[in-house]
Amino acid sequence: MATEPNQVWTWDITWLRTDVKGLFKFAYVIEDLFDRSIVGWTVHDREDPEYAKELFERVIRDLGVVPHFVHADNGGPMKGVALVALLYRLGVGLSYSRPRVSDDNPFIEAFFRTLKYRVGYPRCFTSLEHARAWFSDFVHWYNSEHKHSGIQYVTPIQRRRGLDIAILANRTAVLTAAQKRNPERWAKSIRNLTHQPTVILNKAKKAA
Repeated sequence: MATEPNQVWTWDITWLRTDVKGLFKFAYVIEDLFDRSIVGWTVHDREDPEYAKELFERVIRDLGVVPHFVHADNGGPMKGVALVALLYRLGVGLSYSRPRVSDDNPFIEAFFRTLKYRVGYPRCFTSLEHARAWFSDFVHWYNSEHKHSGIQYVTPIQRRRGLDIAILANRTAVLTAAQKRNPERWAKSIRNLTHQPTVILNKAKKAA
């Protein structure tokens, strides 16, 4: 559960197709659960626990924060000794998806879907430099311009900075005024645009 930025980070690795059949680049991505912003990423030629450790070291250093929890799948890089030792030393709680449960890391998977269905996503990447340059531009767009449906159609940066509260209140006021002016045009109540103070990674689907 997250009630503010930098409490819970989720991360994963996705393959990026290259112009050589059977060869891929690998994008390592860390997402903040509370605001959906991408707080760190890197692209390499292979999956390697050491690259994951370097990424977390850089992000924690640059942001000057240590998350309370980090959630990941059960892959080898996620459980690499170097990364686990780093997070353990920093007092970070480690959380992993349950075996054979495909939707236990849903937010980062949703990000990867947005990534690969984005208009202009390359059919293939021709080099590591190409992949990194494209990914950099995409992350900037995603954080700063993309109106995210999961956070009431504000950008991740707006929510991260607390600007979404005023934005959503203003939208609600505008819609309420419009409904009062022309009630016959509204078949039902206006959309709920309430600020969401708490985000839960996986809500219980059924009581035990």
